[in-house]
Amino acid sequence: MADWQEISGGVTAPKGFKAAGITAGLKPSGAPDLALIVSDTEAIAAGVFTTSEVRAACVDYCRQRLQNKASARAILCNAGQANAATGELGWQDALESAQALAQSLNILPDSVLLASTGVIGQRIKMDILKAGIPQLVAALDENGGESASRSIMTTDLVPKTIALETVLDGRPVRIGGMAKGSGMIHPNMATMLAFVTCDAAVSTTLWQQMLSRAANKSFNQITVDGDTSTNDSLIALANGQSRTTAIMEMGKEAQELEAMLTTVCQYLAKAIARDGEGATCLVEVEVTGAADDESARKIARTIAGSSLVKSAIFGRDPNWGRIAAAAGRAGVSFHQEGLQIKLGDFLMMENGQPLPFDRPAASNYLKTAAGGAYLKEDTVLISLCVGNGSGSGAAWGCDLSYDYVRINAEYTT
Repeated sequence: MADWQEISGGVTAPKGFKAAGITAGLKPSGAPDLALIVSDTEAIAAGVFTTSEVRAACVDYCRQRLQNKASARAILCNAGQANAATGELGWQDALESAQALAQSLNILPDSVLLASTGVIGQRIKMDILKAGIPQLVAALDENGGESASRSIMTTDLVPKTIALETVLDGRPVRIGGMAKGSGMIHPNMATMLAFVTCDAAVSTTLWQQMLSRAANKSFNQITVDGDTSTNDSLIALANGQSRTTAIMEMGKEAQELEAMLTTVCQYLAKAIARDGEGATCLVEVEVTGAADDESARKIARTIAGSSLVKSAIFGRDPNWGRIAAAAGRAGVSFHQEGLQIKLGDFLMMENGQPLPFDRPAASNYLKTAAGGAYLKEDTVLISLCVGNGSGSGAAWGCDLSYDYVRINAEYTT
């Protein structure tokens, strides 16, 4: 990391934020299913959302709210029902959810942002949600980030949180984040929810620009199964409670803050990819030598999303030909005569020519990654150089196992 350090607390690490998570009864399993993040003061708000034409009511609600007013006090998230493809009744449920929370918090409804996750086509169980809101508000706590992160999980195996701290303008500044996502994960964005909190003071326009760029380098660079969802939402609040001078334009401090924001987003994005349904390892693809960064990111995304590459990794088969084929169909021009491919430390192609390599050792490298610790030794690294350009980029995914089919075959039954 640069000049920042990892701290505890997740979304409640920044000053002026509280969070809570409870079991309201929205999930048949009885697992936690309702989460809330609240800023003590009105916060600058930014968002990046799914590009799907079939969107959840919460996505349209947040887009509309942020267009009219780029600030908020609270984010309410339910798990269990996606409230997507639910028509006008789903839209009314979203409005009613915001109004109920606003009344309980004694704030205006337009200061509430919403997110939902769960089964598509199912409306929120509004009687249960409204009954749970007073309990949720009562549970708000400066140390509530962990419970909130657990309350947005669906098929996730683990909660995903992080917080970082740096010093700007002589004062500590913190960014916290939490996310959920495990399946239906693909760029633009994925079936994922991510919430970021920050106590710096930032201009509305700059905060949105920072978040959009961070998303392009993180959540839009992960893939599990090639399916984009209806509910993808990345929402970030910055409340200025660090009391630093407001950052109004790009400069040294803005660059530092954006770098920290990007790191938070990339950590959460990689955690989602690693927790892919049925996955045994995280796959990281690094591409250099492209004409520009977007070209490099496009090649990396294509490789990370290749079902054949993912299947080979699950089978512990160092079949680099599948990597080359995926790079070639990415829609980016490069000369194959200059292609270099590495799997971990194993150099498999140089200047477009295949090289001899220790196949059993390379296979063992894949086996070792599958048995590694979470987000540490469990990463399979694929590196490509496609030329002598200055463009570079990375993408993250996971292997494709038998369990992915089993989990999704049984999702609603």
